[in-house]
Amino acid sequence: MNFIRGILSIAAFFLVVINCQAQSSAELKKQRERLNREIEQLNQSLRHTSSDRSLSLKQVNALNAQLRLREQKISTISSEIRLINNQIASHNKTIQNLRDQLAKLRKDYEGMILFAFRNRNAYNKMMFIFASKDFNQAFKRVKYLQQFNESRKERAKEIEDTQKEIALKVAQLESSKKEQATLLSEQQQERKTISTEQGKQSQVLSALTQQEKQFKQELQKKQQEDARLARAIQSAIRREIEEQRRLEEEARRAAIALEAERSGRTVKEVEAENPVTRKSDTEVLAATPAAAKLSADFAGNRGRLPWPVTQGIITQGFGRHTYGRNVTVNNTGINIRTTNGSPVKAIFSGTVLTVVNPQGNYAVVISHGKYFTIYQNLRNSTVKKGQKVEAGQTLGEALVDPNDGTSEVHFELWEGAAPINPEPWLAK
Repeated sequence: MNFIRGILSIAAFFLVVINCQAQSSAELKKQRERLNREIEQLNQSLRHTSSDRSLSLKQVNALNAQLRLREQKISTISSEIRLINNQIASHNKTIQNLRDQLAKLRKDYEGMILFAFRNRNAYNKMMFIFASKDFNQAFKRVKYLQQFNESRKERAKEIEDTQKEIALKVAQLESSKKEQATLLSEQQQERKTISTEQGKQSQVLSALTQQEKQFKQELQKKQQEDARLARAIQSAIRREIEEQRRLEEEARRAAIALEAERSGRTVKEVEAENPVTRKSDTEVLAATPAAAKLSADFAGNRGRLPWPVTQGIITQGFGRHTYGRNVTVNNTGINIRTTNGSPVKAIFSGTVLTVVNPQGNYAVVISHGKYFTIYQNLRNSTVKKGQKVEAGQTLGEALVDPNDGTSEVHFELWEGAAPINPEPWLAK
């Protein structure tokens, strides 16, 4: 009985381990499939860009993003291979345990067969019973013979079941080995592709160095456009902060006047007892209960917020980026390559702070308490200033760049008056 319980415990343990590995394997497979889709999407985008057009920063970013995605895919495949190796080891261990169990069952069964052979006829069985000292012993021997027959049948069935389980585990082992070989082949092919693309990247960077003057002109023009847009956005956010400061100051003065009237003291006396402490921008924006709750709800969804577009690939991340020797870009958000004309959606509920439209390039700013989200490079806007919006509500469509026929949405996240990296806030 203890032996059977031990076997069941071992089987249950391996079942839990295999289930956990299967879940992780499914997640990794899903991640690999997503990376394949994103790589293909970038391939189509790069093929769509005519080869006779001059090199642009967007093309460089797309090539860098493609290389980064392939490296992520290799890392994902490596994780899958490690899991499969663990599965193979687990299958081997289970098979060995089952074979040990089978050997013991066979040994027990051989003893039963030997005993049955010695008592193969009814005469021997009767003699075994009649040789009893008394009736109780005779009764026990009858029960023993009955239980022995049942036990022999059970042992035979256990042997058969164990053999079937060993065959199943061997089949699973072979399947895992085949999957391992397929993944190793795919990983090897991906490494070859990366080597080829690194060569292309070197050529691009070399061309970039030769066209540095052209890039600087392109960058300067873009920076001038971005600067006008950034000033408009910063001005809107600063006005919102100052408005909240004004409202808080009005509420403070009203409270002081009410306390002075209630206590019979002067306003100055009450103010002296309640000195003003200047709050930070984020504290001011989350001063009211409603704003504090909205800010907390937004922060509570960090890492789970939806993307502003249904399908997209980050081609340029947050922070400083250097191209060639002397071309540097400081990105206060992330650039997301998406399908042409893709709807751009709010990632969280809030209020439209402003809609900016410099030269047909729309930008929508949404307030979420002390947080602000900014959606740029829109062809149009379906919302207006002061409008309440819900998560997933369409704000406009992605603008198609007439120079290369691609769409890239620029997305920013601000906490108070400072931009922060939005990538860790979005769902993976």
